[in-house]
Amino acid sequence: MPSPFRYTTPPPPKSATGRTADVYAQLTDDFGIDRPSTFVVLSSAPELLTATWALMRESLIAGEGDRTGKELAALGVSEANRCPFCVDAHTMLLHATGDHALANTVARGETPADAEHARLLAWGRSTRTPGAPELTPLPFPRAHAPAYIGTALSFHFINRIVSALLTENLLPGNVQRLRPVRSLVGRSVAKTVRRRPSPGASLALLDDPGPGPDWARGTTVGPAYAALRTAATTGAGLLDEADRILVRETLQGWDGAHPTLAWDGLPDRSRPGARLALLAALAPYRITDEDVTAWREPVHTDHCLVHLVAYGAFAAVDRIESALPVHTLNN
Repeated sequence: MPSPFRYTTPPPPKSATGRTADVYAQLTDDFGIDRPSTFVVLSSAPELLTATWALMRESLIAGEGDRTGKELAALGVSEANRCPFCVDAHTMLLHATGDHALANTVARGETPADAEHARLLAWGRSTRTPGAPELTPLPFPRAHAPAYIGTALSFHFINRIVSALLTENLLPGNVQRLRPVRSLVGRSVAKTVRRRPSPGASLALLDDPGPGPDWARGTTVGPAYAALRTAATTGAGLLDEADRILVRETLQGWDGAHPTLAWDGLPDRSRPGARLALLAALAPYRITDEDVTAWREPVHTDHCLVHLVAYGAFAAVDRIESALPVHTLNN
């Protein structure tokens, strides 16, 4: 079977020890999927793997709110980011919630008949765009905001990792595009998806991350988000100061749009680190073999590449988070 990994060779999951093994065990128990490639691809950098899992678990899986609604938000995010792998995954997970008609509707690219479902999907799509009118009012109860926002931000990060470092094939031959396959796979994890495990289990895998942002104050989502921010931003050390400034200034002025093919602000391969980080942030699906080869010197391991992509990905997440109209939720 062809490998799903584009530029790295992650350690074999069966060889995992310590926190990596603990993450895989929690994935199996709480996500219902054994060692999914979306997380295995991060295992070259265990600190990123652990924090990414923590944010997804504490928001999408264990957080407050309806799982169907959060899957719709995650699907909307994945559509906005042009990540077909994650779009297909969340469509199958909608089957797992039991709402097969809804799953089939969104798979056809149609708007859900239920107005609340339609608003949640539109909200997820709109989180990519600062100031989008669909962001307010919130399409979920205020008490559920940390889980919904955490879900959206976790998939803004995961989408970029997936698009940069995995192939688009969720299943061999893209058979997940077939309705019977989507339904079957969804039913296989339905029991796990329809229960909500207790919050906090993943936090035991983190090293005192801090409370996190105000919008997640007092929840397990906050420390998970703080841990991912810390782990992802360490990739800045792989760039020189001029490249870090370029990434920061580009993201500050980003309006959520996908870059055109004639992207004037994208450096050429003479600045390969900045190029990779900016592509990971704004158009990870455009990363090529030549881009990776231009940057990857003998000293750059898989651990380094995963961290550089994560740095770019989180630069986009940070821009998105800062623009969301949620920073007064707990005031």
